[in-house]
Amino acid sequence: MMTSQIHRRCGILLASGCAIALTSCGGLRSVPILEAGGPSGHLFIVGGGPRPAEMMRQFVQLAGGPGRARILVFPQASGDASTGASLVAEFRALGVADARSAPLTRPQAQAETGARLLEGITGVWFAGGDQSRLTAAIGGTPVETAIHQRYRDGAVIGGTSAGAAVMSAMMITGDERRLGGDRPPRDSSEAYLTIDRSNIVTARGFGLLPRTIVDQHFVRRKRHNRLMSLVLENPDMLGVGIDEATALQVNPDGRWTVVGASVVVVYDARGARITPSGVLGATGVRLHILSPGSVYDPRSGVATLGAFGLPARPQPALLRTGKEAARALSRDLACPSC
Repeated sequence: MMTSQIHRRCGILLASGCAIALTSCGGLRSVPILEAGGPSGHLFIVGGGPRPAEMMRQFVQLAGGPGRARILVFPQASGDASTGASLVAEFRALGVADARSAPLTRPQAQAETGARLLEGITGVWFAGGDQSRLTAAIGGTPVETAIHQRYRDGAVIGGTSAGAAVMSAMMITGDERRLGGDRPPRDSSEAYLTIDRSNIVTARGFGLLPRTIVDQHFVRRKRHNRLMSLVLENPDMLGVGIDEATALQVNPDGRWTVVGASVVVVYDARGARITPSGVLGATGVRLHILSPGSVYDPRSGVATLGAFGLPARPQPALLRTGKEAARALSRDLACPSC
């Protein structure tokens, strides 16, 4: 497929000869994808936008806390040369004495000396920007392998925006093949207007969060259509849309916790019926909108809401009529704890 057929949303084009979808650019080595429950570290995946200080203190705490955390920043996704230094200053303001930036080029990441920068690191942070820049720099290199090893050994791996997108093996690039489907919009900035097959372009991410597709800026930028499209095309994978100023914390026991100011949206089509061809449709897709403090177990699909500490109720198998829904709402209002 010609690159001119792909509508970019993030600013740089993949290099000529690079495959789109779940394939690597030429020269990338295969890196094992981590299995859930194996690593002893945490993931801290932020959906972009503002980073509340309390949320970032949680990341520092997972890295060992002020005075003990050793954090390495990878700023490659950003097009701003000052990003690395700015993030280092942010972490130092949170009490991290040992915070460094690693703006490695690909040749530097391919050298074993690059991987040695990860020795003793307790926290890794991926900056925002364009995720393709980050994977082009360190994807499939000894540096990526070392990041996986630090996660297995107990470090926290975090990132925001583009740094969130790289967490899954199927990485959303920001491209789509048919902007607006058969009704292209007049304004090319209007993206993801359809739920469609073979439209959303993906590439190989770092695969730190298995069997999951991560999206970011989710509610703020109305990215429901693109994530739902990918989930229906890959129903064995969960879709996780993280809103701005919010983090998904992945714990060593495999459960997820929501931290921050907004919500994490989960699409689960593992038990859904999906149209095999033609218009992409489905029934039985489960939806969770998880507020701060909520806990979700991706293995069982069970969620506990943070605001009330109540397990999410299973949905009825059949749609209710309008009168039945009204009666059910009245019962819920009369007895919210029933």
